[in-house]
Amino acid sequence: MHNGVMENPEGTSRGSQLLPVLGQLVRFLRQLDSPDNPSAVSLAVLRRLANDGPGRVTDLARLERASQPGMTQLVGRMEKSGLVQRAPDPADGRGVLVEITQEGRDVIARTHAHYVATLDELFGHLGAEDSAAIVRAIPALERLARAAEASQD
Repeated sequence: MHNGVMENPEGTSRGSQLLPVLGQLVRFLRQLDSPDNPSAVSLAVLRRLANDGPGRVTDLARLERASQPGMTQLVGRMEKSGLVQRAPDPADGRGVLVEITQEGRDVIARTHAHYVATLDELFGHLGAEDSAAIVRAIPALERLARAAEASQD
């Protein structure tokens, strides 16, 4: 252990090994042409609305680390494309909530299917041992992702 960070036998931390690989995979997925070509931020907003329910533009901006004017513009473009709709906030008569539409859900599903097909194709370039090692690591990566979410609460 060095400065509270566990190291592997080669002397590099697990985080320093994992970070570039995750970064490369995330960049790859973000650069993929998908059937509907949603931006990474649009997709993140759609997923958040699908998972968490309707939200205010100010909350979406904060959660997605965007400016409020930028999120307002994005929501406007998404609304024109039929991906989201605005509805009165039942808890605050002056407030407006953004909610995902069925078309927005369909975009998520098509994009997800495209990403899955692309990743499945990439697995075809690996040997059986590497593919199996990645699949065996998935439960641990899920736990790592949950730990990351829990640390943000």
